[in-house]
Amino acid sequence: MSYTSYPPTVLVLAGNDPTGGAGLCADTQTLTAFSCHTAPVITCVTVQNTENVQQLYPLSAEQVYQQAKTVLEDMPIAAIKIGLLGSADIIHAVIQLLEEYPSIPVVLDPILAAGGGKEMANDEIQHLILKKLLPHVFITTPNSEEAHRLTLPDYTQDEVAHVMLETGCDYVCITGSHDKDSSIINRLYHAEHETQAWTWSRLQDEYHGSGCTFAAGVAGVLAQGHSVEHAVYHAQAFTWQSLYRGSQVGAGQSLPNRITHPYEHYANLAI
Repeated sequence: MSYTSYPPTVLVLAGNDPTGGAGLCADTQTLTAFSCHTAPVITCVTVQNTENVQQLYPLSAEQVYQQAKTVLEDMPIAAIKIGLLGSADIIHAVIQLLEEYPSIPVVLDPILAAGGGKEMANDEIQHLILKKLLPHVFITTPNSEEAHRLTLPDYTQDEVAHVMLETGCDYVCITGSHDKDSSIINRLYHAEHETQAWTWSRLQDEYHGSGCTFAAGVAGVLAQGHSVEHAVYHAQAFTWQSLYRGSQVGAGQSLPNRITHPYEHYANLAI
């Protein structure tokens, strides 16, 4: 069987969000826009709406591991995107998988809390993400609050980024969506390269699934074989436009609109 005409496949490990705004649905919509196929691995079942998460039900570590391992043994995987993990046991299982497949680039969106404030990661999970998972990650995409929670709250953003880089993670992209500035500034850090920054106008609404969209976009461009700089730029552009076209469908945060506008140039990525 030939895979030459089939889109690159991204293995996604994330929670299921029944609103479709975040989680596996958001990842799948985004990766489709970037001309990728999604192989979805459920880590957690959530009870949530656009206002907040009410309940979190992590699967067993063995269930998560076997879902992913079965796909990895069967299909060529161009990139791995990790979102909500939900338990320390699941993190250990994911680390085992990444150790078995070290050549696949990994994008980590370290989800620590829901947009409505529900905690999704205790101290043990945060410690494991920083000390054990990040060494296996190619690029992580925390917002500024997540980056400080994973390290130390009184560090500068540059210091926070370098703490994460020192774990062995190749790139850190800290997004400014949770800052109080009038514009959003996203910064890409690498231990040996000059920091790059992109500025985007801040939209008025609050959005459910923006971080998932951005990280999945990065994974999609990397899966196409492009550079991390291309990936970060195009993922930002796609995310911003999805938010700009989003709507407050429910009673809480607005949902990004990732499906009703064309993104042909993202498939070509010719900039």
